[in-house]
Amino acid sequence: MKILLVSTQDYIHHPVPSRHHYIFEELAKRHEVHVPHFHVSDGMNGKERETRLQVHEATMFPLKSPLLHYTLNAPCHHHVISQIVRDEGIDLVVVGHILAGTAAIRAAEKEGIPVVFDLKDWLPDSAAAYYHNPVLKNTIYKTVWAITRYNLDHSSEITTVSPSLVDRLKGFGYDSRLITNGVNTDYFKPLDGLPYRKKLGIDESTFVIGFSGSIERFFALDQVLKSFKKVLQFHEDTKLLIVGGSLFTHYDQEIRSLADELGLKDRVIFTGTVPYPEMPHYVACMDVCLIPFSSATWDNIALPNKFFEYSACGKPILSTPVPDVMKIAKENYQVYRSEEEFLEKVKDLIREPRNYDLDLSGYSWKVKAGEFEEIFNRLVDGNNRHI
Repeated sequence: MKILLVSTQDYIHHPVPSRHHYIFEELAKRHEVHVPHFHVSDGMNGKERETRLQVHEATMFPLKSPLLHYTLNAPCHHHVISQIVRDEGIDLVVVGHILAGTAAIRAAEKEGIPVVFDLKDWLPDSAAAYYHNPVLKNTIYKTVWAITRYNLDHSSEITTVSPSLVDRLKGFGYDSRLITNGVNTDYFKPLDGLPYRKKLGIDESTFVIGFSGSIERFFALDQVLKSFKKVLQFHEDTKLLIVGGSLFTHYDQEIRSLADELGLKDRVIFTGTVPYPEMPHYVACMDVCLIPFSSATWDNIALPNKFFEYSACGKPILSTPVPDVMKIAKENYQVYRSEEEFLEKVKDLIREPRNYDLDLSGYSWKVKAGEFEEIFNRLVDGNNRHI
């Protein structure tokens, strides 16, 4: 099968792999998968990610602002995507992107091939989240929602990541198939944290509160820092380990500045973006891992990768309430709804540190790739029967 993937990210430069990386690298072992390249990030310092996919350059203006990049490059995206669909004999298109997704859908309709729209999050909210100006935020939200509706209306099938997004789509009249996020169980598993603690200058006895992932405003790391200062009042031998960086904003710099203002410079370790295969080793250093969403906007639609990754490493998790996670959570997952609850649960974990041995095999990316493959085979077989 020949598949065109139109992902939401710069496929070969984005520092944090998305579900599309995991799923389509697996599918590319047995299918021919093509992907247009949107050169919007240099999170890997210019290095290109190794890939089994056939990459087609689709960037004329390599701007780092997502709004400017995808708007000004739209004609180029349309041309390259249409050319791939026409010249490569594509059997099926998978769309995650907004504007470029529309170009792919139109190209697929012209050639009479099926389209799967994979809604990874609520695109209007996620697109608007990078901007402060309320007028601009509102304009982006409405524009993205209008384009998203067009893409939904013109897709053969819709997949999405969480039960809440399935319900939200249902409220707008769209049926969708749930395929949750997952975890690379080859990387994420219980590991000895001592080697990387030594690397980071953390004593074996120190209690480590950790966060890993993109440092963006989806996560209330400012509040984490303020609460962490109170943790030090009852347990001085504690450190906060923040693994990751910002891609499109300066939120990581704001968080670093806040740590200095709070007098926490020697207590908080910022690693910046780290090579992805090393991420489990950093998680292994942590005694408790955080999922601190900044608002119910994200809590109510999220089923984040980090839940699966932390769990596969056997770590306790402290999280703001995430309804979809709570439905499938293992015994390592605890919810806090206030700073007081957060502090009490940290105290409990300090008194009684714990690790877990959890089976995440049902959420491996190989399983998720198989779920997508089942849909693709059905759509392509059905399409061939109608030709």
